[in-house]
Amino acid sequence: MPHRAHLFSLRIANALRESLKESPYTAQRFGKDIIAGITVGIIAIPLSMALAIASGVAPQYGLYTAMIAGFIIALTGGSRFSISGPTAAFVVILYPIAEKFGLGGLLIATLLSGLILIAMAFARLGRFIEYIPESVTLGFTSGIAIVIATLQLKDFFGLTIQYPETYVEKVHTLAQALPGFDSASLTVGLTTFATLLLWKKISSLPPHIPALLVGVLTAWLLGLQGHEVDTIGSRFSYLLPDGSVGNGIPPILPEFFWPWEQPGADGQPIGLSWSLLQLLLPAAFSIAMLGAIESLLCAVVLDGMTNTRHSANSELLGQGIGNIVVPFFGGITATAAIARSAANFRAGAQTPIAAMVHALVVMAGLLVLAPVLAHLPMASMAALLLLVAWNISEADKVLHFFRTAPRGDIMVLATCLSLTVLFDMVIAIGVGIVLASLLFMRDISEMTKVSDISDNSKLISEPLPAGWAVYKINGPLFFAAADRIFSELAIHSRDKKAVILYMDAVPVIDAGGLAALLKFLNASAKYNTEVRIADLQFQPLKTLARAGLKPQDNILSFYPRLQDSLP
Repeated sequence: MPHRAHLFSLRIANALRESLKESPYTAQRFGKDIIAGITVGIIAIPLSMALAIASGVAPQYGLYTAMIAGFIIALTGGSRFSISGPTAAFVVILYPIAEKFGLGGLLIATLLSGLILIAMAFARLGRFIEYIPESVTLGFTSGIAIVIATLQLKDFFGLTIQYPETYVEKVHTLAQALPGFDSASLTVGLTTFATLLLWKKISSLPPHIPALLVGVLTAWLLGLQGHEVDTIGSRFSYLLPDGSVGNGIPPILPEFFWPWEQPGADGQPIGLSWSLLQLLLPAAFSIAMLGAIESLLCAVVLDGMTNTRHSANSELLGQGIGNIVVPFFGGITATAAIARSAANFRAGAQTPIAAMVHALVVMAGLLVLAPVLAHLPMASMAALLLLVAWNISEADKVLHFFRTAPRGDIMVLATCLSLTVLFDMVIAIGVGIVLASLLFMRDISEMTKVSDISDNSKLISEPLPAGWAVYKINGPLFFAAADRIFSELAIHSRDKKAVILYMDAVPVIDAGGLAALLKFLNASAKYNTEVRIADLQFQPLKTLARAGLKPQDNILSFYPRLQDSLP
């Protein structure tokens, strides 16, 4: 019971409290947290910028997210090794919001999603995420990977195009523009991507920094030959408080701003109105759902790696708090990132303090490295995200699933993948869960059987009188199975004087099963067939008692054992 209570607990800073309570927090443990935090912080700097760009905003907003949300969620959440910040999965949701509503709309949607996450935490919905089937999660994550990869091809090939709204139109626009690719950008992208792949084979250290350095060097060499490559510095600019304009990333800490004072799609402050909130609420719900799924899946993966247990509702609470606070400092949506969290554990993290250190390292990178980061080529950032997309697609797992899973599960995965790519992730998850549930109910209903055991000498020692029959029901009598079962029984018992329903293998009866049973009893009474019910389990017995179903002479009777019901 304490274990179960921990799973459903809800308290702020649960992971930090639990990890510090287990054993004394020594200088040695603190040192390991420092090393892990520095390692993951270095990884997070380029990834945070790349994900912000992919989401349709300037790169510094990704750094703000990793700094502020990463620190707050680690402090207040329920998973001790999770690293939170911008993630690739959100790109498919955030990019359309940024395109339509600008930075201001994206920040308001993030704020609303934080409120939804906190409501989910207080409603104790954390463990309900486990009811999402693997076919659904694999389907929408693979779909997300395809969309992310498609969005990166523009910068990877150095194309100057504007993406239309739908995925099919995006592909069509890419195909038309592809012959006009920029050879210099493609060279930088290919060398960066090749380094990302090769580095994994020669070193256990993260490949992000070496690959980006190779990309910067390649872009510099091409620039000497007169082939300029688009960089963060050439693509983005910022306005300093003194009125001066700079290129790249501002080397200053973010200031407090009301999210609704940030610019909309037209460059003017977006403002705050009820109509705007109504427009953003569906997107906020999508963000909250994906954030909950991704953060809790990350926590489950870490539990398996570390043999620890997270508090799902406390993690939702921390994620909610982080996403409420971060928009006031320009940060976009944050959630736990599986790859960075796994790297955090492998680097020796002991407590959530490692994630807090990671946030401080990102902040130091912003203040110290901003001039250097401006030289990062856009093609290199695209290459980085192409690898991220490949990793989150779990292509090998999807292929194995297609080879080994039942046909119904394959259909669910394919449906979720297609709907995520062509329409919307929330539609994909909703349709996927409904489809998976219907297929599951079909499979369970087919397991419920009725059989005539009147001649089974092992259960019935003496021959039954003429006109008597015993039927054994196996499986749950719920709405998807009960009508079929009792319709069969009604057909077989029309010419019977009495029938005995042996129900020791019926674990549950729902309202649909009860209605079907009552319909059968009425039909039996019409044909003057006595019904005896034997060996009810607790839940069916409780359901029938609650429905007021009582014995009636020569019509209906109940017996604790099959032998007692025999004539």
